[in-house]
Amino acid sequence: MTFSQLRTFARVAKLGSLRAAAASLGVSEPAVSTAIASLRTELGDPLFTRTPMGITLTPGGRALAAHAEEIIGLAEDTRRDVKHASSHERQLRVLATAAFAEHAAGRLFDLFGKWVSSDAVDVIVESADDIATLLRERAYDLALGARPGLANSSGLELVPFFKYQRVVVASTRHPLASSTGPIPLDKLLSVRWFAGPGGFEPLTEEGRWFGRLSALPDVIELTSETDALSAVAGGEGVMLALGHVAASRITGVAGHPTDADRTPDLVRLAVADTPISGLWWATTLDGGRATDAARIVQRLVTTAEATTAIVSPTGSRGLSRRGNKFHVALWS
Repeated sequence: MTFSQLRTFARVAKLGSLRAAAASLGVSEPAVSTAIASLRTELGDPLFTRTPMGITLTPGGRALAAHAEEIIGLAEDTRRDVKHASSHERQLRVLATAAFAEHAAGRLFDLFGKWVSSDAVDVIVESADDIATLLRERAYDLALGARPGLANSSGLELVPFFKYQRVVVASTRHPLASSTGPIPLDKLLSVRWFAGPGGFEPLTEEGRWFGRLSALPDVIELTSETDALSAVAGGEGVMLALGHVAASRITGVAGHPTDADRTPDLVRLAVADTPISGLWWATTLDGGRATDAARIVQRLVTTAEATTAIVSPTGSRGLSRRGNKFHVALWS
């Protein structure tokens, strides 16, 4: 078997479709079929069966998918080590889910720079759905933010490090701001909702909260949660905001304002099953396969110093846009 065949099969297993794998790899569908056929012949296993819903991996196919991800990851590590062999600096590659990248990554890695001054860091936003695969393929050393699904957590070490809350907020001038009791679902569904890019990860508590609604509201996704909060403050709708991020702008619960000496522009709405509590996680490969720098970050995020940095209202968030990816711009 060849490295190309393994990469092809890993992509088919991940995407559940030969056509999708071909598009992702930039090759023709017949090329994907040929690679799969060669693996089937060599291994004596059909690897997957076709169903009306797509493909289903055989036990042998699941084993091959896991090994293929590992081999691809080792190859990427080898390329990187050879490229940087003459340098003492190794790049730390961090996957962050969107909310963590926007609200915490810059400040956290400013702090990390005081711990480990020699490592360059690149933080890129990806979906929580892809964490397990991207870590196994060694595309990233560490993932921060939402956790991967339980079904995909084998071979990973997950450390919870920050408990947050999401609250429903609206402008003090919004019609719902005068509500004195729990807001009925039909009223919530009748107004516009705002969110950052990608909305809310299905694997987060806030994503599951949305999934439990009898109907989904109209959600407008902006380029950042900061922009979404500004739109809400302008009276354009409501959103599930991070409590510690919006706290200084919130007057209190709708119908029960507090802190009259301030001039806040938001109010927290009384909505069933809110505030929503969630956790951010630091995820690496287990069994001693994580890099030293990734282990340092995994230890750092559990410290009181890191928590203080994350909730600080000042300091660099460090979020910038490059093409279709978000990067955290750190020190030079």
